[in-house]
Amino acid sequence: QVQLVESGGGLVQAGGSLKLSCAASGSMLSINTMAWYRQAPGKQRELVASITRGGNTNYVDFVKGRFTISRDNAKNTVYLQMDSLKLEDTATYYCKVVNVLNIYWGHGTQVTVSS
Repeated sequence: QVQLVESGGGLVQAGGSLKLSCAASGSMLSINTMAWYRQAPGKQRELVASITRGGNTNYVDFVKGRFTISRDNAKNTVYLQMDSLKLEDTATYYCKVVNVLNIYWGHGTQVTVSS
């Protein structure tokens, strides 16, 4: 019912920046938590950052000080500003949103960091 469209991935040099966007559509129900996960080849999907409707944020240690999650509730969109990117950040990044009925996942956007 809720459709998620991620964008903003691409190829960037180490030390550079990217900004990911995830726009939710298809439902009038209020979205509670929005989050970004990532998955590298051969590894488990891991949480990167989350944000509540009220703007309360949480980050995993390995992105603190480099990544910033934000949201625009009027647009039902969550963003992930990624600065000082490292080779280890290379992964497929997935958007997750939660409303009263379900949990929804995007199809992912690829981020590749090169030296």
